[in-house]
Amino acid sequence: MDVTALSMTDLADAIAHKRVSAEEAARASLDRAAKCEPALHAFLELFEREAIEQARAIDARLAKHEHPGPLAGVPIALKDNICLSWGRTTCGSRMLEHYRSPYTATAAQRLIDAGAVIIGKTNMDEFAMGSSCENSAFGPTRNPWDVSRVPGGSSGGSAAAVAAGIVPGALGSDTGGSIRQPAGFCGIVGLKPTYGRVSRYGLVAYASSLDQIGPLTRSVRDAALLMQVMAGADEHDATGSLRAMPDLLAELEEPVNRLNIGVPRFARSGTNHAAVGDSLERAAAALSADGAVVRDVDLPHAGHGIAAYYLVATAEASSNLARFDGVRYGRRAEVRAGEGLDDLYCRSRSEGFGPEVQRRIMLGTHALSSGYYDAYYNTALKARRLIRRDFETAFETCDALLLPASPGPAFRLGEKTSDPLALYLEDVYTVGVNLAGLPAVTLRAGAAMVDGRELPVGVQLVGPAWREDLLLRIARMLERSLPPVTVAAV
Repeated sequence: MDVTALSMTDLADAIAHKRVSAEEAARASLDRAAKCEPALHAFLELFEREAIEQARAIDARLAKHEHPGPLAGVPIALKDNICLSWGRTTCGSRMLEHYRSPYTATAAQRLIDAGAVIIGKTNMDEFAMGSSCENSAFGPTRNPWDVSRVPGGSSGGSAAAVAAGIVPGALGSDTGGSIRQPAGFCGIVGLKPTYGRVSRYGLVAYASSLDQIGPLTRSVRDAALLMQVMAGADEHDATGSLRAMPDLLAELEEPVNRLNIGVPRFARSGTNHAAVGDSLERAAAALSADGAVVRDVDLPHAGHGIAAYYLVATAEASSNLARFDGVRYGRRAEVRAGEGLDDLYCRSRSEGFGPEVQRRIMLGTHALSSGYYDAYYNTALKARRLIRRDFETAFETCDALLLPASPGPAFRLGEKTSDPLALYLEDVYTVGVNLAGLPAVTLRAGAAMVDGRELPVGVQLVGPAWREDLLLRIARMLERSLPPVTVAAV
């Protein structure tokens, strides 16, 4: 049995029925990582000893006929901005290179309580700021389908680890598309929940009104399983919702009757790669064949999404990252004789933060500064309200919206690093969802043949707030009509 090719659901079932042990699953995952890591650099840290200890504890409980939980023995990876009480939590930054969290994030703890085995922390764009996983202070992650290309960002390490078969599932965070875009580039499933559905306690903040933790998996069912385990109210997160999470698995296989799907007109942009347009039409046709009514809809203010996002997100980043000054938190520069405190702050932050993080802090600080607050930040908040209203209007007649995950397939490493705007525009189809606080899921719908290599192309389904149950049922309908997700041969 090739453990690394199994879905999370199948692996959990195999372990529960003792067809494979949790320790065997953990060792297979670690062995796969050892094989793939020289090419991918998906991980910043692997927990070999801790993972085997966790797995043996699961096997011991199963031997006593105990049921450790729905994820018993399943190897899982965490993005390195999700706190864990062992190992380091670096956020891909020199600023936190040696930081060890004294506690575990709520979302991660709920997976552990359900029996998951945490095998490592995955690489990411520094402080989750990026769309390519090239901004990590510890080097880029590479796409398992073509190691000359990016896996997407900022959750690129988690996406690459799942696509390469190292783990059947991983956690990422999504501030403006950081789960969905890499899921599309790596040909897997990525779910961004409704804002407030999953606790942010233990997630190192980038933009607090936008950040959400979510799963990356190789199937819709596995994404639903992870969500079912980790979602729900948390006394440690004041922004978390008290709404009860419906059973996401109970009716997942039931098709949605009289389904209405809207395709935003701006999603059929002439600037999209041809394969992106083809995949969008293929997904629309598959849903139509299942009885859905697919029609064009308008999101009149979608064109303001990138500008609004990069003002709101950078303003919040400027505030959140102010704590990393080398005195209270983070890397401290070497003290020099005769140097003042301001000099120490400046050098500590200059040495600790990379170029993209510095760029976004400066953008956000400028947007919040006296004389510019109303012109920039406050205007962005007004645009955000209009974007949210557009989605609400669309959902008065639609069950979900269908659009690309990104304008094109994975691009080459270094291709866009000299042009920040080009990189920001990679998020054109994803940022609006975060501004509106909605759930959305990406899944593979096609492929692009580029330079003789087949690269995955993803589409995105967006649902009404708090309707992950409906959204995942629609995604499962679409998934049945598409080719099955396979493990990349790294």
